[in-house]
Amino acid sequence: MLSQKTIILNTIKNFEIIDITSQINDLIDIDNGIISIFSRHSTTAIVVNENEAGLLRDLEFTLDNLIGDKFTYQHDRIDDNARSHLKSFILSSSECLPIRNSRLDLGTWQSVFFIELDGPRHNRQISLTMMGE
Repeated sequence: MLSQKTIILNTIKNFEIIDITSQINDLIDIDNGIISIFSRHSTTAIVVNENEAGLLRDLEFTLDNLIGDKFTYQHDRIDDNARSHLKSFILSSSECLPIRNSRLDLGTWQSVFFIELDGPRHNRQISLTMMGE
């Protein structure tokens, strides 16, 4: 069986991490298989990690220090958001995860996050494609 769904998000900050685990679990309509979780935007990311406030702040701190304001970027000549695109390159636009018993089969501390890198934005789309039984 193949199934496709979409999650729509509105973000309120320039950099925002949103736990979308429960939204995904609510949309799973197969018992066992795999799910592709894909952000349709080049200044966002999909990642799996621990939902701990300090760790999430550390991610923002690390990305800002790695790709900071002190540099001049060629892409900024077009729309002044090169930093957002570069952060997205380092992260990922998608994850492929197992489904077991109609739920994401994540580790104890794992969650799925949508990361906004160029907000605030409206109607951010996350495509879910499920395959299984």
